[in-house]
Amino acid sequence: MKFAGVDLNEPRIMGVINVSPESFYKGSVRNDEKKLVETAVKMVEEGASFIDIGAKSTAPYLETQIPVEEEVRRAVWAIKTIRDAVEVPISIDTTSAKVAEEALKAGADIINDVTGLKGDPEMAKVASDHGAPVVVCAHGEVRDFSDPVHTVIDFLEESIVMAREHGIEDIAVDPAIGFLRPEVPKWYEWDSKILANLNALKILGRPILIGVSRKSFIGAITGRKDPAERLPGSLSATAIAVFNGAHIIRTHDVKETLDAVKVAAFMRRFRP
Repeated sequence: MKFAGVDLNEPRIMGVINVSPESFYKGSVRNDEKKLVETAVKMVEEGASFIDIGAKSTAPYLETQIPVEEEVRRAVWAIKTIRDAVEVPISIDTTSAKVAEEALKAGADIINDVTGLKGDPEMAKVASDHGAPVVVCAHGEVRDFSDPVHTVIDFLEESIVMAREHGIEDIAVDPAIGFLRPEVPKWYEWDSKILANLNALKILGRPILIGVSRKSFIGAITGRKDPAERLPGSLSATAIAVFNGAHIIRTHDVKETLDAVKVAAFMRRFRP
């Protein structure tokens, strides 16, 4: 199995860099050109197979709206800054087709859309026109709160159909950890059920991408309110995700996460 030309016979790391000051984890933000390049290069040296650039926070519990022109400016600046410094595929984390298009023109390779192509009606067309692989996140109105796993699968199937209707076949699926936030069950129970049953997503026949890094469900479980204190919990959730079938782990902490991935992947080999 491959995604964006990267062999996924072993789990891979996607390093996250934000150029959005409003991001929930301030330790991930780089707004200085020198530090941005240094971070990207270091992530690749530490084992990242992808770099993901976020120019606007997508955290569902924060007020993150900024003008699309500002998101474009940030995204294009960041991608142009690091494009010649790293040889791995670069993804743009955005829900805007305009931002995605400008990012691809600037040198990005992948569109990572947390609305699963459902937010901006032009997003699938932009991906198709540029021949860009896509990461589709589970997105929709939750109707059955008792069944997180099949709800996520249904949402992802909808996105896969949309992508394929536009001729897009290079698709990774993301079950939207931290984004579907029902009141009952609590969002951290919802997310935990998905991670514990991640193998079920293999029915989709697509690489599974997971983003758990320093997210609020880890804080809810561990009592760590500050994202800066959530690394150990993130590594635990990462290991569980990999053991249960994740192919790509999106993280702020490449070196530490890669060790967790390697151990979980090695142990997965002995699973019945």
